[in-house]
Amino acid sequence: MQTVANVLTALVAAIHLYILVLEMFLWNTPRGRAAFGTTPEFAAESATLAGNQGLYNGFLAAGLVFALVAGDVTGYAFAVFFLICVIVAGLYGAATVSRRILFVQSVPAALALLAVFLAS
Repeated sequence: MQTVANVLTALVAAIHLYILVLEMFLWNTPRGRAAFGTTPEFAAESATLAGNQGLYNGFLAAGLVFALVAGDVTGYAFAVFFLICVIVAGLYGAATVSRRILFVQSVPAALALLAVFLAS
């Protein structure tokens, strides 16, 4: 079960690294605009805000990667904390921006958290 927990946690980290890239580096590109459904005008006006959001997604990914490499009690605590943060962020995003965020962020994080709990 530990392997499943690690794989799911790594998947959540990878999702957030991808979101970081989309928000920090690809926001004004056709790929970034398609991912978030924005117009070129809105993307240009909100690029700084998106970059800030991307940085926060990077912090979530970093915490999850640290959880994977730390191991034992520290890794467990970091995994639980950062997976809960992802779930809460996803719930807020689903309630305020798009229901799709629930399935992109919260569901994978909840599955990873369940696996972390079952592996302990």
